[in-house]
This record gives sequence, structure tokens and C-alpha cells, in this order.
Amino acid sequence: MNEVDDAVLEFFEAQDEGVALPPTVVWYNLHDLLEVIDKSRDTVARRMRKLTNRGLLTKASEERGYYQITQKGRDYLTGDIDAEELRIESEN
Repeated sequence: MNEVDDAVLEFFEAQDEGVALPPTVVWYNLHDLLEVIDKSRDTVARRMRKLTNRGLLTKASEERGYYQITQKGRDYLTGDIDAEELRIESEN
């Protein structure tokens, strides 16, 4: 987990329940509007795929590339799951 991962998850958590967004919209908000990250759109898209592989985000639409935060993603933000647990899970 890194600063982009945390920013993405926090951004989704701050949205209305169940909102689905594509990487470009997430990047635009975090990079241009909120200025909380200094990474490319491709980096955000790649990190969102990794977050999906770890179960913290889910694909709301396969063909359009929209993502939503999962309960596991919310649990990570509240500290119920820590980064070490996620690392161990991804190794198995």
C-alpha cells in the first residue's frame, strides 16, 4: 500500500454510498482539484487495478472500467485491516 492507494480509497469513501467512478475521474479529482497526489493518470489506473486485486475496490462495470470501494476497503480505512495483513494475503 502506498500514498496513492490511500488517497484513492479515501476519495471513494468520501463519495456517496455506491458511487462508481473510472480512473480518469479519480485522477482528475485527486491530482487537479484536490492536489493530494503528484502522480500520472496511468499510475492511478494501475493502483486501482491492484486495489481491485486485493479486494479493496471492485469493478462495477467491466466494459467501462468503473470502480467502487468494497467493505474490505472501508475496513482498511478504519484500521480493521492493516497493510501487513493485505501484503500477507496477496502473497498467498
